[in-house]
Amino acid sequence: MVKFATLEDIKSVTNEMPFVDRLEQRTIYGALLKTSLKFPNRPAITFQLESGPKKSFETYSWKELLDQVTKLANAFRAVGVGKNDVVAYILPNCNEAVLSFLAGSVNGIVNPINPLLSSEQISAILRETNAKAVVTLAPMIKTDVAQKVNEALKDAPEVKTLFEVDLVRYLSGIKSIIAKIARPKIKRKHSAKVTSIWDAMWAQSSGSLSFKDSQDDRVGAVFHTGGTTGIPKVAQHRVYGMLFNGWTNAHFIMKETDCLICPLPMFHVFAAYPILMTCISSGAHMVMPTPQGYRGDGVFKNFWKLIERWKVTFLVMVPTAATQLMQHRVDADVSTLRYALCGSSPLPVELFKRFQDATGVEIIEGYGMTEATCLISVNPPDGEKKIGSVGLPYPYTEIKILVCNDNGSIQKECDVDEVGEVCVYNPGVTLNGTYTDDKKNKGLYPDDRFMRTGDLGRIDKDGYLWLTGRAKDLIIRGGHNIDPSLIEDAIAGHKDVAAVGAIGQPDPKAGEVPCAYVQLIEGSRTSSEAIANFANEAIGEQAAKPKHVEVLKEIPLTNVGKIFKPELRKMAITRVINEHLKSKDLGSKVDIVRDDKNLGLVACISGGQDEKDKVKKVLGNYSIPWEFQDLV
Repeated sequence: MVKFATLEDIKSVTNEMPFVDRLEQRTIYGALLKTSLKFPNRPAITFQLESGPKKSFETYSWKELLDQVTKLANAFRAVGVGKNDVVAYILPNCNEAVLSFLAGSVNGIVNPINPLLSSEQISAILRETNAKAVVTLAPMIKTDVAQKVNEALKDAPEVKTLFEVDLVRYLSGIKSIIAKIARPKIKRKHSAKVTSIWDAMWAQSSGSLSFKDSQDDRVGAVFHTGGTTGIPKVAQHRVYGMLFNGWTNAHFIMKETDCLICPLPMFHVFAAYPILMTCISSGAHMVMPTPQGYRGDGVFKNFWKLIERWKVTFLVMVPTAATQLMQHRVDADVSTLRYALCGSSPLPVELFKRFQDATGVEIIEGYGMTEATCLISVNPPDGEKKIGSVGLPYPYTEIKILVCNDNGSIQKECDVDEVGEVCVYNPGVTLNGTYTDDKKNKGLYPDDRFMRTGDLGRIDKDGYLWLTGRAKDLIIRGGHNIDPSLIEDAIAGHKDVAAVGAIGQPDPKAGEVPCAYVQLIEGSRTSSEAIANFANEAIGEQAAKPKHVEVLKEIPLTNVGKIFKPELRKMAITRVINEHLKSKDLGSKVDIVRDDKNLGLVACISGGQDEKDKVKKVLGNYSIPWEFQDLV
């Protein structure tokens, strides 16, 4: 491993040689083969169906993982899926999800899809990617994934083969018998050929690929972003970008003796690249507890015992998971832990401190996005970690803070600590081809050298990146992207609603949750409660249902008649924080929320001097910036 403490360390690594020259193997299969030859008998991936620290599990060594990936890639090719064709998988976490990701990208292009999406959303993604094959669950009790995919394939005629994964194989004894007896019956609504994934694999050789392993820097994966309304955006990932994510963390952080526990879903870039690809690059061991990961039954309760069982050195989490973990006493030996990797949204200061005090483990915060094949920046493992920042750029990564017009033309480059739009380039950015739909790429590439992220931020004098807002107005609830138009369109369907603006309000657990401000038509006396009930019925996605709905006499507008959302955010910040302070019997309150050119919206707190420490503790649970005014 190489020291990563300062920006100079990164520049030194970058300047040594071009990134492509660092790749001993330039394909996913080549990287997997190299690791399997180096560490054939070391554990590669482990899956536990149940969360208990003594429950059964299935582990593949690196040699076994290579064999299974080879078989599945050959099975995909045998049904006519070529190197330019898409294999989608719609699976919870399991060993088959890992096999599908790797074999799909080795054979052609893999498309992970969130199994929690609706059948309509799944179908839209399959059509957008022209998927030829799908891997999903066989019908099973306590899940409707098979039913949704069956419905989705009805409107996705390009899918010719459906590979089924039967999770019953992970069960034993009476549970296995009950699961088989109670298996739901499904009437097929599509023409795709259905086969067991294991039957298809057993018919193939594990000795070598049945096709030439393409050495091109081709598209190896496509990931959907959001997917809450209409046809989602689908981002393309090239092979070198996928390998870059693995090489980077292996170069600076991971080694073959490390063990990562990954309760994040395999349909998300965080699990697929910074975790799985890092394991492939380093030879480290990845453990997946339950199909639902963090949402699985008993995972939070048993988490520290799982750390002890597997001698975990790295855990990966998002702020909402960290909040939940702090509700459970550290009741096991977690001395093997070296780092906790955290991403998706800013980590509140108080939560940061609580976690470190409880575990003795240092948290590394970072920044990435689907469109950049994930990794962009990270707080340096060997250097200063500025709480609230997302750290320094990774090697071979250039970050610029720019002001651009709608066409993507650069109007100015921002100075130190000046806020603008975060624009990036690294091996994970596909210039002029980020999205499968080329119309969505227009205006995305300033100077044809960078990609616009849609995030607002600044870079300080030490080179650390600070995010201050989102140009695209997405609501990010615990790492889950919610398009505000989903909420606005639904509420606008109420007969008494004249205007509606949806934003994210601060939340100590999720970072932010949706809320909506409504202006009624003249003469209407409909209540906020009635609008909230309407919204809950009209919005199908649970995460998008607003936690607060408020009727205003007048919604604030810009000079051109658009809803002025910064004012709504100020209102929400004031309301949420004041309610929290009052609930703790504190007299302090938010007087104003001011605009700061470096920090964005800052809550200004006034009150009594004797409350200062208590106020700090309360506000430490939020990721928004705040400050004391003159306390008397």
